[in-house]
Amino acid sequence: MPEDLKIHKIGVILNGVTGRMGRNQHLLRSIVPIMRQGGVQVSPTEFIMPDPMLVGRDSVKLENLSRETGISKWSTDLDASLIDVRNLVYFDAQPTNLRAEGIRRAAAAGKHIYCEKPVASDLNMALDLANICDQAGIKNGVVQSKLWLPGIIKLKRLIESGFFGEILSVRGEFGYWVFEGDTIAPQRPSWYYRKEDGGGIILDMFSHWRYLLDNVFGKVKSVSCTGATHILQRRDEEGQPYQCTADDAAYATFQLENGIIAQFNSSWSSRVRRDDLLTLQVDGTKGSAVAGLRDCWTQHYGNTPKPEWNPDIPQPINFYEGWSKVPEQETYENAFKTQWELFLKHVVKEEPFPWNLHEGAKGVQLAEIGLQSWKERRWLDVPEL
Repeated sequence: MPEDLKIHKIGVILNGVTGRMGRNQHLLRSIVPIMRQGGVQVSPTEFIMPDPMLVGRDSVKLENLSRETGISKWSTDLDASLIDVRNLVYFDAQPTNLRAEGIRRAAAAGKHIYCEKPVASDLNMALDLANICDQAGIKNGVVQSKLWLPGIIKLKRLIESGFFGEILSVRGEFGYWVFEGDTIAPQRPSWYYRKEDGGGIILDMFSHWRYLLDNVFGKVKSVSCTGATHILQRRDEEGQPYQCTADDAAYATFQLENGIIAQFNSSWSSRVRRDDLLTLQVDGTKGSAVAGLRDCWTQHYGNTPKPEWNPDIPQPINFYEGWSKVPEQETYENAFKTQWELFLKHVVKEEPFPWNLHEGAKGVQLAEIGLQSWKERRWLDVPEL
């Protein structure tokens, strides 16, 4: 080990990692791999090493998770974890309706804040949390992980190279069938389908679509949205039936400031017949691309077929043949892990991190306006925050 090796060991409170997203994406696929690789490298001889504290409400789950990961520190007492001066960062992956209280308590204790999206259940609360962090002078960030998906990175490279010419439209298809629990166990937590617990696909997914559109294609200026609760009853984690009070599908059109039209269908009650759980088709004057979570396919103007409408004969064109797969030109890490490393560098080394709680509030704003558009059945503008 070099004599001049410097390791910044910082305590990270991980609240809510017994849940699906917190456990899989943030703990097992982000924090644990960062620790196993020796920390986040910031120079040839300097590293940031997270020292996690697992926090939650279920001691059995926490003990099992501790045993699985080898992380020895865990607690059901959030306040005790916040008092510990070795813990510099508070991360929150709890259900949405519990997040604000955790962030407020952590901010009052002077911890830097990193949290899942949506930041809060409503815009006023989201802005309040951002202002609390600003007034306390603490660093803060919100998960905007899709920006680092390989498929999205490939799309961004195509835009940067001018491949599309003038971009005309974006069409997003997201979702899959979430089982109701009558015969096959559901693969998502039940609270997502109860509005009173912070559930709903508009609140959940519009937070994604806001940062994705704003950062890749152009700022969202207006929205027209129709939502639906297609499945009216599901079964919870104990197998008990409950009424679904939150939307499980949304059909939206967004107008961007540069004239691009973006359409997004989001559904937890639709079966997949496309390349991936999320696909984005971008059409431009010089070419088109279809990106999934990892892969991206392109069709240039010169490779575009010239179909003619004739339903009386079998379609002579195989429309898939005219597309080329974008090669793997970069190394791609887990998107959540990549953003975690950027946030840790922001905390320790003051490196820029623009994805703060104010940015997260924009996602909540778009969800609120989408819900209002659905209720009022009309287009609505998206004001600057």
